[in-house]
Amino acid sequence: MADIKKTNPTILLWLDLEMTGLAPATDRIVEVAAIATDWDFTALGTYESGVRQDESQLKELFGANPWAAARPAETQEMIALSQRSPSEAEVQAAVVAFVNQYAGPGNVVLLAGNSIHQDRQFIRAWWPELEARLHYRMLDVSAWKVVMQAKYGLEFPKKETHRALDDIRESIDELKFYLEKGSFTV
Repeated sequence: MADIKKTNPTILLWLDLEMTGLAPATDRIVEVAAIATDWDFTALGTYESGVRQDESQLKELFGANPWAAARPAETQEMIALSQRSPSEAEVQAAVVAFVNQYAGPGNVVLLAGNSIHQDRQFIRAWWPELEARLHYRMLDVSAWKVVMQAKYGLEFPKKETHRALDDIRESIDELKFYLEKGSFTV
């Protein structure tokens, strides 16, 4: 049997997590969104959910995060979303079911997004069943950003909403922008 981590994925799993901070060992996931696409970046399906976490822990973790502390309305919105959301186990199972729906059971998907290595660290720490479905390589739009800005002076205007589904759509648009400006076909 072929190692599923080495097969070529046919589906891109554009994923974004919103967390209480950037330390996977201590911070927690509060929102996830995913868009499954083909290699033409055509959306095949969308998933979005908050992730229920302990409210007092969220307040403590967000309170220790200067970025979150400077945005009290957004932080309160994330806490409220978390409190009305399914459990972390339910959300992980739903994301795996979403992957199965578009890639089929046993097939890997390529994780894609902006600074996706950070999200991958949280997936490794908290969602091992999803981690098992991911190809070892990733499509990180941030790497494209570095090259396009430094070498070609191209900059994609970002909205910076810091909501998971908005961020994914923006990442897909950003990669399309670089491919089009670089005279690559999409």
